[in-house]
Order: sequence, then C-alpha cells, then structure tokens
Amino acid sequence: MSRIGKKPITVPSGVEYTNVDNFVTVKGPKGTLQQQLHKNIKIDFADGVLNLTRPNDETINRSLHGLTRTLLANMVEGVTNGFSKQLDVEGVGYRCEKKGKQLIMKLGYSHEVIVEDTEDITTAITDKEGRIIVISGIDKQKVGQFAAEVRGKRPPEPYKGKGVRYHGEHIIRKEGKTGKGKK
Repeated sequence: MSRIGKKPITVPSGVEYTNVDNFVTVKGPKGTLQQQLHKNIKIDFADGVLNLTRPNDETINRSLHGLTRTLLANMVEGVTNGFSKQLDVEGVGYRCEKKGKQLIMKLGYSHEVIVEDTEDITTAITDKEGRIIVISGIDKQKVGQFAAEVRGKRPPEPYKGKGVRYHGEHIIRKEGKTGKGKK
C-alpha cells in the first residue's frame, strides 16, 4: 500500500469540494482550482475527509495512488493558505523593483529583465534593497514553474555565487585559476 496514498486529506471548513467523473473542483477563500485526475483512482468524500483507493496493485495504479493524493492535498492547501517561494538576488549592482504588475530586474546585463505577473501568480519585493523576491499563488505547480523561470534569467554561477537563487539554496563553489598552486 502506498504510504502517501493511504493518508486521509482533511478538508477544512469553508472549502467546497466537488467531483464529477474525477474532474475535481476545490473552492476556498483564496480561489478555485480544477484538475482532471486519473479514472483508476477512486475518491471518497465523507465527513470532511478525502480518502483515495486504488483498484489493484498494478504498477500504474500504485504510481497514481500517491500522485493523486498529493495533487489533491496541494489543491486543498492552495485554496486555504496558498504557496510561496522566495528568491534571493546576489551580486554587486543586482537589484529588483516592482512597477505595477511588472518585476524589473537588473542582473548585470546591458538591459533590464522584465517579468510580468500572471492572473494567478503575484510577485513582491520584501526588502528595501530589492534583493528578495517572493512569488506567491494558489497553484503549487505554477508557483514553482514561475520561480524556476525567474531564476533562469540569471542562474547562480559557481565562482562568485552571483545570480538569482532559491532562498536557502547551497551553491557549490569552484576555485578560480589563481586558486591552484604552482608546481
């Protein structure tokens, strides 16, 4: 039995759950999420608790059991609390600012890098120096993808560590040419 798949999901009060042929809609205080889930996994909703069962122990059904439970749990968590990712900007002269729905980043290029907020993803600058970006939304997959795209504008480099990185990400540093000894 899948250890993740057999865990029940508690649906908090104020969250509406509907399921029509495994097309799941979860509506909460932060918004609405919809997703088509695989037909092999059966979803039971009773007394504010979601339980998932699989028909047999075939490989595909075992794989889908944990995946479906995680997707549903992320939907419930997203409409109640939301998700956020924090990015740190490191480097001399590297700054970010917010103008309306645009995130304007100065990342050492000859031009500014501009990223637009989408309808369900918002960005914010949390410090006055413009070095911490917080990306938030209700869909965990979209928040992670948007954060990866912003990080991809200037990934951290291994020599000085300059660039955009996830908060708490460890960058493996390399020695430069002068770091080697003479023979």
